[in-house]
Amino acid sequence: MAQARVICEASDLPVSADLEKGFGDSPEVVAETVRLAAEAGLVGCSIEDASGNPDAPILEFGHAVERIAAAASAARAMSFPFTLTGRTENFLRGRPDLGDTIKRLKAYEAAGADALMAPGLPDLDAVRAVCSAIGKPFNFMVGIKGKSFTVAALAAAGVKRISLATSLYRAAMTGLLSAAKEVHDQGTFGYIDTSLATPEMNPFLRG
Repeated sequence: MAQARVICEASDLPVSADLEKGFGDSPEVVAETVRLAAEAGLVGCSIEDASGNPDAPILEFGHAVERIAAAASAARAMSFPFTLTGRTENFLRGRPDLGDTIKRLKAYEAAGADALMAPGLPDLDAVRAVCSAIGKPFNFMVGIKGKSFTVAALAAAGVKRISLATSLYRAAMTGLLSAAKEVHDQGTFGYIDTSLATPEMNPFLRG
């Protein structure tokens, strides 16, 4: 939460955070996490149903719904709009069950989630099936190779919001490693010619 507060204070834009399982299993802990998130300056968060237990990676359905309901109740008690995203981890945790995924998202919607998310959907047909089954906005997460689609295709499928996950960071680190490898292996600096190497393009070079 201290890190969230630093980010919120550094930006004029509204900040939402991935709060994973809410830092606890019980609905009461999840509700307290949402309250603390708002106090830190966040205006939204996602709460997922991954358990952290490799033997049972997804929380039992009823328990998962109770957690979203508690989070939604805490969010509604804020003095400002707080966007709660209900997220199921089925496709990321070895349970590629589209039927159960839709069942969970519909239940999270009924429990009070403002948006819904199911990372790892395998194709656009699955995305369309999810979007057509729910009434609240669906958030698609890009960043998985072979399972990331264009903005236009996602919009046509019904997606209302897109998250980039760690994809921009990974793209930046790929460029860094490529540049370092060029210097090490070839003794050249060709990467400079293709990077954001002018003050107009790179604010870090100004002044």
